[in-house]
Amino acid sequence: MPPIGVIVVIGCVIGGYMWHHGVLGLLWQPNEVLIICGAAFGSFLIANPMSLIKETFKSIPKIFFGKELKKQQFVDVLLLLFEFLSIARREGMLALEEHANKPDSSAIFAKYPSILANHHLKDFLADNLKVFVSGNIEPVEFENLMDIDTDVHEHHGMLIPNSLTTVSDSLPGLGIVAAVLGIITTMRLMTEPPEVLGASVGAALCGTFLGLLLSYGYMAPMAKTLENQAGDQINILKVAKAVLVAFSKGLPPVMAIEFARRAVPSNCRPGYEELEELLKSVKK
Repeated sequence: MPPIGVIVVIGCVIGGYMWHHGVLGLLWQPNEVLIICGAAFGSFLIANPMSLIKETFKSIPKIFFGKELKKQQFVDVLLLLFEFLSIARREGMLALEEHANKPDSSAIFAKYPSILANHHLKDFLADNLKVFVSGNIEPVEFENLMDIDTDVHEHHGMLIPNSLTTVSDSLPGLGIVAAVLGIITTMRLMTEPPEVLGASVGAALCGTFLGLLLSYGYMAPMAKTLENQAGDQINILKVAKAVLVAFSKGLPPVMAIEFARRAVPSNCRPGYEELEELLKSVKK
């Protein structure tokens, strides 16, 4: 629940500060914000290509409004593939060609809108079903082909979280830079009264505070949220892969689905009897 987390972090930090009789206005130092945030954004631009920068900004809404994969979405993958494998077993692999070539107009895909809405998963299924239909590939090679596919998805999915983690790691150091610059400014005020020096030193220390807060309170958790979302996508691709690999090795559809059920994360995994009942309903 990232939106709630954002409020909790700032609420507890500011609330604790004011509980210690802190003056809220002293924390607002626009020059420190400019130094830290501006330098962090500049380092982000230096470290990443323009394509990744654009993707990162497009991913920001996912941090706050993205949803983790639910149990039903994993079940949908299992049921969809069970239908396809049952057709292949009954009518031959060529019966899947139309579904693989045009998933958006497939009557079977249409039963599972969560899969059609996930374009990575839909493309993964369609592409590998096409290879499956061709029948010109050994099971080991087919598994290697899907490994390449999932590895590419995993690498690409981690690019944005890694880029944000790099920024997070730099923020405490940039906070120190802002603080040092504040101390340098303070040094020319040594002849001023203590209250002037104290205010200047306090303003400088706000840089360290801001760098640490932005890093550990916000940027690192946001990177972790996107990392978890990317991990969910890889998990559901691996579930689909497990079904296709098992079937390509000659296992019947029900047993291939059981192999894939074991690949579902434990918090989303359907029970054996539960899945058995669902498969029976599909057969009907």
